[in-house]
Amino acid sequence: MSVALVAIPQSMAYAELAGMPAQYGLFAAALPAVAAALFVSSRYLQTGPAALTALLTFGALSTLALPASTEYIGLAALLALLVGALRVVLGLLRIGQVAYLLSEPVLLGFTTGAAVLIVASQIPRLVDAHADGRGVMVDAALAVGDPAAWQWSSLGFAAATAGIVLAGRRLHRLFPGVLVAVLAAIVVSGVTGFQGATLGRLDGGFLHANLRFPWGSTPELLVPAFAIALVGFAEPASIGRTFAAEERLPWDANREMISQGVANVASALSGSFPVGGSFARSSLNRLAGATSPWAGAITGLVVTATLPLTPLLRDLPRAVLAAIVVVAVIKLIK
Repeated sequence: MSVALVAIPQSMAYAELAGMPAQYGLFAAALPAVAAALFVSSRYLQTGPAALTALLTFGALSTLALPASTEYIGLAALLALLVGALRVVLGLLRIGQVAYLLSEPVLLGFTTGAAVLIVASQIPRLVDAHADGRGVMVDAALAVGDPAAWQWSSLGFAAATAGIVLAGRRLHRLFPGVLVAVLAAIVVSGVTGFQGATLGRLDGGFLHANLRFPWGSTPELLVPAFAIALVGFAEPASIGRTFAAEERLPWDANREMISQGVANVASALSGSFPVGGSFARSSLNRLAGATSPWAGAITGLVVTATLPLTPLLRDLPRAVLAAIVVVAVIKLIK
């Protein structure tokens, strides 16, 4: 339940990073976490929207359709289905052992490079500046170099969010700083009539099964799906390996590959985008005292129960979600 308090706003932030409407992050954090718990090898791994997988998804789909459009959402669901099917097959063929071929220097460079790209992708949103779509680093440089275009109220929300989250960590490891920041931002935004970018209208209700996929786009998505299936597996693999080594616990790469595959199939059937293992939420899960993979399933069920409440988030500034992403991944830069 502690992880769910962080997962709810963080998942919406990662959905926007993937080019999806924010509420689809909640869909990706609900059933996929429950499905993964049935097969997962690491007792601490939290499955759902993840920064690296979201960035890879955006890279794969942004040239095929307009982000957040109906076509884009359909392609994202199909991509999640293909990633899931490939991971299940790779796991059954015992190719999950590829995780052991990733040396520590490779993992260090991989996570640092991904974190730099993720932080850069959020800079235009932190200052509420228009991104021209010229590329992650170019858009970040243009936003930084044009202070006249900054919305200082949005930057203030972002700074306050980062301050609350970081201060909360000092107060107590389980302090829900992300949740407190989000709730405070919604109240302040509504009371002050904030004019910057907000989430806007969100549909409530429970999950609906998605069985309609744009099958005609399958050939275009096969290569990106294979890349995400392998490259994106670096996140859950490094999490599982690290925790297993620290506590001298067994860890099965092939079983983890299958669990991540099943989770992606569940995300596709929820109409959402590819998912992976979360560094931040897995660490919190461990700190909170998890002793079983069912902790991840409970997190997913709690997120599922909150879905009807999503319309209450319409006044949340987008800069707040950007700040949540930055604070979550910046510690990965070594």
